[in-house]
This record gives sequence, structure tokens and C-alpha cells, in this order.
Amino acid sequence: MKKQLAEFLGTFTLVLFGCGSAVIAGADIGLTGISFAFGLALIGMAYAIGPVSGCHINPAVSLGAVAAGRMPLGEAIKYIVAQMAGGIAAAAILLMIAAGKADYSVAANGLGQNGWGTGYLGEYNMYAAFLFEFIATFLFVAVILGATGAAAPAQFAGLAIGLTLVAIHLVGINITGVSVNPARSFGPALFAGGAAIGQLWLFIVAPIAGAVAAGLLFKSGMLDADEQS
Repeated sequence: MKKQLAEFLGTFTLVLFGCGSAVIAGADIGLTGISFAFGLALIGMAYAIGPVSGCHINPAVSLGAVAAGRMPLGEAIKYIVAQMAGGIAAAAILLMIAAGKADYSVAANGLGQNGWGTGYLGEYNMYAAFLFEFIATFLFVAVILGATGAAAPAQFAGLAIGLTLVAIHLVGINITGVSVNPARSFGPALFAGGAAIGQLWLFIVAPIAGAVAAGLLFKSGMLDADEQS
């Protein structure tokens, strides 16, 4: 249970501080601040729970590890259950905190949910949203698998992964709000409802597809330094 608890807490932290930065402090810190909130939350958790569970805190990452041959599917399923629970719990807590402000409304202010199309941030279409989430998750998981390989300096893995998440957010917030993580998307969408629920499928399918593609590329040995050596 140590690993599942670590994954729950890690995902909870990522969603609470990442989405919380958008909901509570977005007007003050802007898109750059939100990007760093997600990345710094991940860096902190990487060093806090990385030695316990590997700090996946993302179902796509766990399935990418399965595809790469680094994790059995049964263990990944346990991770995913914990991650989804952490994302839901964080969204619930964030909603309770945000509702403490008199003029807050989840319908008007949102909960940091992902989306696309008319009325959502940059109003990019579904195809642009899917392509971004697929490519961004592919690259994100490629960095994770490379940075956590036996040939990589372990002490820098968390920093490399967290900064990659910052870069992804700097580019992608206006496109989809950036998911690259089904658990991060599911929790806020569950409470925001409406279009967030209707569009949730993309933030499950695209990140998982991108992560699995990266995992398979590593399994083939084409990007795995350990395999080539």
C-alpha cells in the first residue's frame, strides 16, 4: 500500500497546486506562473515520493512504463486507481477552498478543467487539441523514461521531468489547458460538469496513446541507452 498511498498523495498535490494556481491565483501569476506551479509541484513530489513509487502520479506514465516493459500491468492498474482517487480528492478540496470566496462559481470560474473549442481559452479545435496532447505526452513520457533509465544520473531526474512539464504548459495552456495526465483532467471535470465531461474522452485517449507510443519506442531499444549499451 505504500506505493499506492504515495501515488495518491503525489497526484493530489499536483492537481491541488497546479489547478489551484489557475483557479485561485491565475489572475495574479498568469500563464507562466501556472506553468511553473505544475512543474514545481511535480519536482517536489519526484523527490518526496520518487524513492517509494517512482512518482508516476499520472495514468499515462504508468501505462507508458508498461509499454516500455518496466512495469507489470497489474501493478499499473493499482497505481491508476490511486492516481484517479488523488485527482478527484484534490479537485473536491480545491472546490471547497474556492467556494470560500463570495463571488466564486464553478460554472463561471471553472476548476482548472481541460477543454477546447469555442469559449475555451485560445479556442483551438478538437484536432489541434488531440495532436497537442498526443505529442506533448509522447515527449513527456520519453523524457521520463530516459531520465529514469539506469544510464541517466538519478539525482537530476525529477528536475528534468518537472522542467519538461513547465515547458509543455508554457506552450499548451492556451490550446487545452494542458492535460498530458488523465487523472489531472478527470478530477476537475467531474465537478465542473457540462462541456468538461463531454470533452474528457480526449484527455484520456490522447495522453494514453502518446505515452504508450513512447513506451513502445523505448522497448524497441531505439531510444533506450541501457538497451543500446
